Amino acid sequence: MMRITEECLACGSCIDSCPVEAISEGDIYSIDQEKCENCGACVDTCPTGAIVED
Repeated sequence: MMRITEECLACGSCIDSCPVEAISEGDIYSIDQEKCENCGACVDTCPTGAIVED
């Protein structure tokens, strides 16, 4: 399961990389766990390392 931490800068990189549109905007972005396929594309594009796998 992927999770976005407080280090999120809300830059939008992860939204563009998600193939299933599981990421939502906000002060800190969030991942819809029902849509997420744990592909890791968002992890690779996050410039701050704010996306982690639990």
